[in-house]
Amino acid sequence: MAEVQDGHCDSTSHGVTFEREAIMKWLNECLSSGKRLVCPVSKKELSSTDLNPSIALRNTIDEWMNRNEAAKLDVARKSLTSDSTECDILQALQYIDEICQRSRSSRQVVRRDGLISMIAELLKNSSTKVRQKALETLRSIAKDDDDNKVEIAAGDNIRTMVKFLNHGQTQEKEKAVSLLYELSENKSLSERIGSVPGAILILVGLSSSKVENLLIVDRAEKTLENLESCEKNVRQMAENGRLQPLLRLLLEGSPDMQLSMAAYLGELVLSNDVKVLVAQTAGSTLVNILKKGNREAREAALKALNQISSYDASAKILIEAGILPPLITDLFTVGSNQLPMRLKEVSANILANVVASGVRFESIPLDHNRQTLVSEDIVHNLLHLISNTGPAIECKLLQVLVGLTDSSTSVQNIVDAIKSSGAIVSLIQFVEAPQREVRMNSIKLLNNISPYMGQELADAFRGNYSQLSSLVRVIADNNGVSEEQAAAAGLVADLPMRDSVLTRRLLEDGAFAMIISKVMRIRQGEIRGGRFVNPFLEGLVRIVSRITFVLDDNPDIIDVARECNLTALFTDLLQMNGLDTVQIFSATALEKLSHQSKHLTKVLPAPNPGLCFSIFPCLSQKTVATGICRVHCGICSARESFCLLEGKAVEKLVACLDNNNEKVVEAALAALSTLLDDGVDIDQGVMVLCDAEGINPILEVLCENRNEALRQRAVWAVERILRMDEIAYEISGNQNVGTALVEAFRHGDYRTRQVAERALKHVDKLPNFSGIFSKMGAQ
Repeated sequence: MAEVQDGHCDSTSHGVTFEREAIMKWLNECLSSGKRLVCPVSKKELSSTDLNPSIALRNTIDEWMNRNEAAKLDVARKSLTSDSTECDILQALQYIDEICQRSRSSRQVVRRDGLISMIAELLKNSSTKVRQKALETLRSIAKDDDDNKVEIAAGDNIRTMVKFLNHGQTQEKEKAVSLLYELSENKSLSERIGSVPGAILILVGLSSSKVENLLIVDRAEKTLENLESCEKNVRQMAENGRLQPLLRLLLEGSPDMQLSMAAYLGELVLSNDVKVLVAQTAGSTLVNILKKGNREAREAALKALNQISSYDASAKILIEAGILPPLITDLFTVGSNQLPMRLKEVSANILANVVASGVRFESIPLDHNRQTLVSEDIVHNLLHLISNTGPAIECKLLQVLVGLTDSSTSVQNIVDAIKSSGAIVSLIQFVEAPQREVRMNSIKLLNNISPYMGQELADAFRGNYSQLSSLVRVIADNNGVSEEQAAAAGLVADLPMRDSVLTRRLLEDGAFAMIISKVMRIRQGEIRGGRFVNPFLEGLVRIVSRITFVLDDNPDIIDVARECNLTALFTDLLQMNGLDTVQIFSATALEKLSHQSKHLTKVLPAPNPGLCFSIFPCLSQKTVATGICRVHCGICSARESFCLLEGKAVEKLVACLDNNNEKVVEAALAALSTLLDDGVDIDQGVMVLCDAEGINPILEVLCENRNEALRQRAVWAVERILRMDEIAYEISGNQNVGTALVEAFRHGDYRTRQVAERALKHVDKLPNFSGIFSKMGAQ
């Protein structure tokens, strides 16, 4: 019992020395069992349980143990070389690991004996077992000893540990991340760990891993938490998607730290999900800095908000946080308190970002006067800034107005403000801006307001034709199809169709030949791709159709239509199913061209009937000469007289009657109705429709009664068709047609009721009183 093993020795009151643990156990057993307290050696009764430390013996034991440990460490040192076997190295590491776990003094001895660098060198050993044991031993050496941690971190040792995290086996990862965690407990090493390329990125990946074991994930997370003590590491974590530490400092740090974090946030490239997180976490804080901070703080907040606001979802959160009032204040303030122009540019960009989010800004007050972003005074101020600042701010504020006019709920407010300010002339000037972004946003804005301000725009363009020519040059660009080109085409297409002055100007610029060429190339697949191709094509077709609106009394324009072979062009475009606007304007153009056919057909002189025809009138029945148009009673062609029959457009127009879009149907029906118009052979027009199987589709349009405009056109066409007795007789039994005509007779406008009445008489649904009265008069 008295044998000493660990150096902790005490003697009893009788002077006998024991190992402390053994004598304490003996005394406790005596007390618990009720036995007399006696010395286990002398068997003499003890007067006291007090123990006296045997300092001399302890010192002797310690000295012996130190000599023994030193001898063993010397043996271990000799085994920690590349010449040693794997088994010897592992035994040496095991011994060092054990003594370091036992006492801090042993850990200090290991450092003083220079073993740390030798063990660290084993991290590059070819044996996986050796590398793992070296990591484990270094962790024991590092525990609770900052000097050891510093020495372990020397050289490229940390880089080697990080390498294990990325490429090592699972056990190596476990031991490497555990060692890094131990080192990160020393704040002075946090920056060094973070400075190793890829260290923080790898740790962030491990901490959020779904496949690594829980120990690795936990140690990686705790290591990162320790590394947060260094601001540089916090920035790196933010770069790699771990924003919480940065946001925590932004919310809870000192004013200087908040400023630093806000400024750095503005430099980061954030994913959309992270933008939402930042807006939710720190949006209100940043907006508050924008309202109340000094110049430097506001600059940092602006840059951060500029980043966050570039995603619709996060922009909406910032709007709820109240970002609009301080932004507008920053933009409109002049004098000593105004922001420098470079920061006003950032404010303008943020405003453009939040406007693009699609929120209804007419319901968001900016001040106690309940003004909103679309209030007349606010828009006037924006227009004033656009005209009196540099290109950078002009571009962003034009973008703001583009966003506001993209919304159907606010576009009218902007249009009214532009009209009341008289700003249309100054806005049009930007279509000639040398800066592409300024020009593009200007064209997009003008395109958005053109359906509401077509006449004002036309007047402005007539005041300076060079601006219209600039739009033509944008449309003519051959580098694919851009958003700017689509907007320019839409803008020109919205100008008043019957404005012959603008049409002639476009003709002088060579616009129509260029545009027709682009339409044909798109149709043939030579111009492909991009989301702007279809709106671009729609705009081009509408521009070309302008020619057909000014044909009356303009022989030179008719020559242009012939030269461009518009009948063939628009007939071909009727087949572009899915592009309703293209079909609508193509059918409308064909209608207007067809109205000219009866004037342009070459009517041959009537032949001399001769004697036989005078004597036998029955031989003078009407005939159609070979090569003569059945409908227009002359020599027709698609190019020269715009004849629908010769241009083979009738069948394609009939096909459009089956379209779901009422406007396509209406335009197609209007074009077909020109075959039944006054001044043509209506009976032959009806026969042409019969041959094209167009009668039933027209009757179906009448019976469907989709809207009043369609009903009016259908009633008119059906009345003309029913003038042929054979068709009237066949249709008289069709109850649906009869009911539709009766409904038109009862509920249509005055003109429609008159036409419906005539149609009902053709099918004997109404008596022909005029015929009866004429017979009575004859009697």
